[in-house]
Amino acid sequence: MLKKKFTFMMIPGSSGISRQINIPLVAIYLSVAAVLTLLLASFFLSAQFFTDRVTENQLEQLRQENVALQNKFEKMRWNLAEVENRYSTLVKKEASIRAIFELPEINEEERQLGIGGPEPPMLAVMTPGRKSAYLTELEVDGLLTLSQFELEKFGEVEEALLKIEDRLRHTPSIWPAKGWLSRGFGMKHDPFTGYLQMHRGLDLANRTGTPIIATADGKISKIGRTTGLGKLIVIQHGYGFVTRYGHLSEIKVKRGQKVKRGDVVALMGSTGYSTGPHLHYEVIRNGKYYDPRKYILNEK
Repeated sequence: MLKKKFTFMMIPGSSGISRQINIPLVAIYLSVAAVLTLLLASFFLSAQFFTDRVTENQLEQLRQENVALQNKFEKMRWNLAEVENRYSTLVKKEASIRAIFELPEINEEERQLGIGGPEPPMLAVMTPGRKSAYLTELEVDGLLTLSQFELEKFGEVEEALLKIEDRLRHTPSIWPAKGWLSRGFGMKHDPFTGYLQMHRGLDLANRTGTPIIATADGKISKIGRTTGLGKLIVIQHGYGFVTRYGHLSEIKVKRGQKVKRGDVVALMGSTGYSTGPHLHYEVIRNGKYYDPRKYILNEK
């Protein structure tokens, strides 16, 4: 078979000479095989080229998605930080309520619930995206656990407070007026003499005529005027609590009148020993002066 040949006759025009070409059959087979090989190689290389291009595009897309997810997780962690701040504020308020009403305090170690510890070793081999996802998930789980714990503790506080509802209404627990704190409780410099002396309340400064409200239910036990506090009123709340309001411009209540928390009892002024319009506010319990901020639960 290898010796077989194909004979091709080439016949030109009438004046030309005819020619005969003999081509071995094996040469034809080899030529066909070579062409097929070239076609297959071209097809394979083209397929590989396009596959590489697709893979490259997919990788670039995955990179972009990874960056987007990383940014999203970073934003989520900022939001979680804000939630944690609010949670901390909530815990502080709960602690204040417990202190005011002499409820059992919660140990700080108990509040942690065993959450925390060193980072697991696997974080070192994680991609940035997976690491962000893992840490965010940990923070969410931890916050949910702490929130559930705090919810239970607030339930305990609510149950305890329901039993002392009347005492709650008669406990000073809000700001007595709008304004800014110009002087706090404790040893402070006297604005007239410059000497340090005990300041037994809070000074809230604002415009003359700013409404002043009762910080708890009670009864007006005194209306008067002194050299130091100028026009003043005293409210007897019961349960050992008394509040005093000084430097008033106008008094809106009468002696013996019952008032509710939030009722307007006077207007801010600058009477008595004063450098400008403000309210001097005191909280007295069982004859002892306390920092009023210890009893204030609302925001100004």
